[in-house]
Amino acid sequence: MAGNIDLCIWVSEDKSEQEHGQICIQDEFDYSQRGQWLRAAVLGATDGLVSVASLMMGVGAVKEDVRAMILTGFAGLVAGACSMAIGEFVSVYSQRDVEVAQMKRDKRISGNEEESEKEALPNPIQAAAASALAFMLGAIMPLLAAAFIVDHKVRLGVVVATVSLGLVVFGWIGGVLGGSPVVKSCFRILIGGWMAMAITFGLTKWIGSTGL
Repeated sequence: MAGNIDLCIWVSEDKSEQEHGQICIQDEFDYSQRGQWLRAAVLGATDGLVSVASLMMGVGAVKEDVRAMILTGFAGLVAGACSMAIGEFVSVYSQRDVEVAQMKRDKRISGNEEESEKEALPNPIQAAAASALAFMLGAIMPLLAAAFIVDHKVRLGVVVATVSLGLVVFGWIGGVLGGSPVVKSCFRILIGGWMAMAITFGLTKWIGSTGL
């Protein structure tokens, strides 16, 4: 009886260790697989938020007309979404070509059929659509924030506050899904957004004051 009990306990501990090892491996694998899509989504949303808000702040530095700010922001949204989609499409398609060429070389050398690997190839159209959509979701935030504010100074303050909140949210999402420190991620993206808006506002204000 004692021998049987020892054997059962040993097998249970061994299975527990194996399951723990499998969980650790799966967690590592999930983070690495998320990398490409996470990068594209966070980059697109952050770029849309910061670039459109910076454009609006630049126009707001020299013009108090809300219509001018909204039209500039909308033009930035459309142009930026198209630019992100085209850039992501070209980038992912180039990556796909490299992977296909490598698969053909491996197949020639080994002589093995690897048809299943085709399913793992990146989809450039899907990546382009996701990048453009993420950009538009980020860009729409400062536009909505400024659209209903009449007072010029209050409008600029609301845009800055909205962008700051959005950057913190994007930084938090990127940190959680990417497995990186959340505070560091939020701080890094927040400082970058503030710098972009401040530089655009300051330079546009200075150029406008020179009469150019």
